[in-house]
Amino acid sequence: MDGLAGEPAYFSTWPTLHRGSCQRCHTQLTSVADGSDMIMVTIFSLTRSAELAPVGHSYREAAAPWMTITLAPDPRPGT
Repeated sequence: MDGLAGEPAYFSTWPTLHRGSCQRCHTQLTSVADGSDMIMVTIFSLTRSAELAPVGHSYREAAAPWMTITLAPDPRPGT
């Protein structure tokens, strides 16, 4: 087996938000909002995640007080 399990299995976590997970191990991989042209990818689902700098983080305002979240500058112009 090459480690790939095909297309993610999608499920709704909110009326307009759908998350994709690996069909084999159930790791969350993506989230897609209805009407959006953007697909959010979980950084830890990527093989070379240490080489990337996240530009967003869900619920960072609700993070534990000891958790520090540093984001890279948003690469999208005008946002």
